[in-house]
Amino acid sequence: MNQKDLMPIADDVCLNKGVIIQHPNLVNLYGCTIGEGSSIGPFVEIQRDVVVGRLCKISSHTFICSGVIIADEVFIGHGVIFTNDLYPQAARNGNLLRSGDWELRPIHVEYGASIGSGAIILPGVSIGRGAVVGAGSVVTCDVPDLTVVAGVPARVIKSLSTTDDC
Repeated sequence: MNQKDLMPIADDVCLNKGVIIQHPNLVNLYGCTIGEGSSIGPFVEIQRDVVVGRLCKISSHTFICSGVIIADEVFIGHGVIFTNDLYPQAARNGNLLRSGDWELRPIHVEYGASIGSGAIILPGVSIGRGAVVGAGSVVTCDVPDLTVVAGVPARVIKSLSTTDDC
């Protein structure tokens, strides 16, 4: 029996070998791909066209919207919110907006990055290889490789590419 046969998730979800879904009845997955050995916590929503790499950990209460690509070995803390529209609107010129009526801005999270609990990742940014985003940060621009950022808006705190301690 396939693991997907035991879960109320959409048929178009691709779960690779060894994926762990902590509480299958408490997730919302559709149209996404989850890499081998990754772990998905409860109350997580992962939308269409999201790709999660191998050996990632997605903690509870996280929202990952369409257009997010997560590389291998990424940690995402509790309650992280990804966004994909710079100017969200419900309607325009008296008409309800639907899929395709707005510009999706993709987000890339590179290998080994770590995003702290409660962070908000705004549209169109990249979080570099091995970068760390502090808890509660609002990421408004690209985060370089091996860099720690924190705050609202997130600012560089230190570089991890040196051996200096703060």
